[in-house]
Amino acid sequence: MKFVANSSKLLKELQKISGVLSTNNTLPILDSFLFELSENQLKVVASDLETTIINVLSVESNETGSIAIPAKILIDTLKAFSNQPLTFVINSESFAIEITSNNGNYKLAGQNASEYPKIPQLESPSTIIINTSIIIEAINKTIFACGNDDLRPVMSGIHCEINENDLTFVSTDAHKLVKHVRKGIENSSTSSFIIPKKPLNILKNILIDESEITINYNDTNIHFSQEDLIVICRLIDGKYPNYNAVIPTNNPNKLNIDRNLLLESLKRVAIYSNKTTHQVKLKIAGSELNISSEDIDFSNKAEERLTCEYSGNDIEIGFNSKFLIEILNNITSESIVFELSDPNRAGVIFSNENIEDIESTLMLVMPVMLNN
Repeated sequence: MKFVANSSKLLKELQKISGVLSTNNTLPILDSFLFELSENQLKVVASDLETTIINVLSVESNETGSIAIPAKILIDTLKAFSNQPLTFVINSESFAIEITSNNGNYKLAGQNASEYPKIPQLESPSTIIINTSIIIEAINKTIFACGNDDLRPVMSGIHCEINENDLTFVSTDAHKLVKHVRKGIENSSTSSFIIPKKPLNILKNILIDESEITINYNDTNIHFSQEDLIVICRLIDGKYPNYNAVIPTNNPNKLNIDRNLLLESLKRVAIYSNKTTHQVKLKIAGSELNISSEDIDFSNKAEERLTCEYSGNDIEIGFNSKFLIEILNNITSESIVFELSDPNRAGVIFSNENIEDIESTLMLVMPVMLNN
């Protein structure tokens, strides 16, 4: 088996899929890329068993064959080359690989491609075709709020609901929650599932924006395909929490403020907060927002006053500054609306740039008990 590939192009395509490779694989062969050559087309597969990524690229060849090539040494080799053609010659019996460049040749040992895990096939899938930008935006707005608790795996991914006229994406770690709704998308069937965050993190970095993506899914797997790129991952099994039950609907106190002004103030005041609770206190009265924190153990204390637009009763409420800062960092609008009800109920944050007839994003943060 023999083929010629450009070093820079091959490196770029391998780096797209290398993010799925794990450092603690149960199968040693998963430390390798699977190369499947069919004349001038080379299909490259990377997998960690949960997620499989396939990339197809053009090479110079008139042969067919397959081989598993160690990923790290191959990528390190390609990084060390400038833009030039490389010739790969693979012995199909010994699985020896020889790479020849303008300057020399390099030999490494591959593995039998038949030992590589089979690519998952979806049986009786449902299909939806949408613009890639919708998926990228949904991932960017929700993925930061996913949990990391191994005891609650359903909260470690993004919950997707496909309805007749919209798509809903939800993520939560029990301290913060994001609900992103994209409207005006007609679907022939309704469904819901939970996608792990690892493949979604990879997906948002390798998809081509402003083009269409085809999504096939069933009860166990989901399959994203765009041009020569395919991402297949196993869905998280389990029932997602009833997130609508924790979103307060009657919030009479409404704070309208410049996002960046609030964010920068929180970053400064949070430095002086307790290093365990990270608590900051928001005290709102009239058109003044008072932000304060205190660490009694070290006699540290900070306080800032900001001007804001506020309607409602005076209120004092505490939040974990890390969660509040994280939420504000993931909003792109210049100003926000912060809706509050009671000091022991969640605060709800809306972006002021929501285009309600197309999309809406709600971010929720749980309060912490004030140590008065």
